[in-house]
Amino acid sequence: MEQKPSKVECGSDPEESSARSPDGKRKRKNGQCSLKTSMSGYIPSYLDKDEQCVVCGDKATGYHYRCITCEGCKGFFRRTIQKNLHPTYSCKYDSCCVIDKITRNQCQLCRFKKCIAVGMAMDLVLDDSKRVAKRKLIEQNRERRRKEEMIRSLQQRPEPTPEEWDLIHVATEAHRSTNAQGSHWKQRRKFLPDDIGQSPIVSMPDGDKVDLEAFSEFTKIITPAITRVVDFAKKLPMFSELPCEDQIILLKGCCMEIMSLRAAVRYDPESDTLTLSGEMAVKREQLKNGGLGVVSDAIFELGKSLSAFNLDDTEVALLQAVLLMSTDRSGLLCVDKIEKSQEAYLLAFEHYVNHRKHNIPHFWPKLLMKVTDLRMIGACHASRFLHMKVECPTELFPPLFLEVFEDQEV
Repeated sequence: MEQKPSKVECGSDPEESSARSPDGKRKRKNGQCSLKTSMSGYIPSYLDKDEQCVVCGDKATGYHYRCITCEGCKGFFRRTIQKNLHPTYSCKYDSCCVIDKITRNQCQLCRFKKCIAVGMAMDLVLDDSKRVAKRKLIEQNRERRRKEEMIRSLQQRPEPTPEEWDLIHVATEAHRSTNAQGSHWKQRRKFLPDDIGQSPIVSMPDGDKVDLEAFSEFTKIITPAITRVVDFAKKLPMFSELPCEDQIILLKGCCMEIMSLRAAVRYDPESDTLTLSGEMAVKREQLKNGGLGVVSDAIFELGKSLSAFNLDDTEVALLQAVLLMSTDRSGLLCVDKIEKSQEAYLLAFEHYVNHRKHNIPHFWPKLLMKVTDLRMIGACHASRFLHMKVECPTELFPPLFLEVFEDQEV
């Protein structure tokens, strides 16, 4: 036998009157709007402890459609309006059912009427199109705030101190005065003829082959390229103050890395070439068959990725200084002094990057990862050099080339 819900007398709803202040508005505690965590989810701090839903008396979770309600009544009211269900609701008991958390699902009409009676606003329920528009607006506002926060973050990041500017200017001038052809390299470069480097002759232990004609062409420019790296280092006061033994170790360790960097920043996507020593434009296969093997792939890939960074002379110079002052080179005497020097360059470098305000997200950490790429190129070349020395005629190697790259750690 079906149980008949109890009747409710006419008059004001006590739940409705208890849910509002005398002025008809709900007041927040201490003006706060933080969230409290409970087993049932997040509860706004403006709610009293164990505050009840003004519709059914269940535990309230916050303001929903202008009234303090539980999640169940919020969802019921939203679905009713969005799907226009209220005209279909009916009551078996003359619309006088008592609505509480036990009986709320027994009579939809009385529950809906209770929602309206306590003040839930139908006009605040969005239809599908308005809901999509609202989500879009929320996303747009979120993206705008993210961009504003990024701009504020960039503006708040420290820029170089006067002492760091001095360090930056010295490194920049050292690079410019030792970088062949400077900014005019594209106009002055000469392309290596296509037939050179296309006919590998000498087989290497790792399966690659070396075109001796291409190798001979590269050795012509390697000595001045090494000399320019040495000159760059000597123009840095922090380097010149080190013992001669440490200077030699640092130069032998970073020479290939710096030469690779200088070639990589002169990558031309239109011709897909690297310009070596500011004068010789070469294709990937030519560089590979000319003795570098897989190292050429790494340098070309580095060039492609660096082209998106739009590095200026100062950033290239500071990157070279960081590579030069690496404390993990074997046999160093003044490790602490070198480490402090590298830290000084890194800090000045980071502050200079802040000063330039690049629009690439996470520019600084991405750029630092290129240091790792260059270190790997240097290590790979050291291994490659051992194979080349065995397979290629000794007279093809310039003396300075042998002096720098012999006895390197692999």
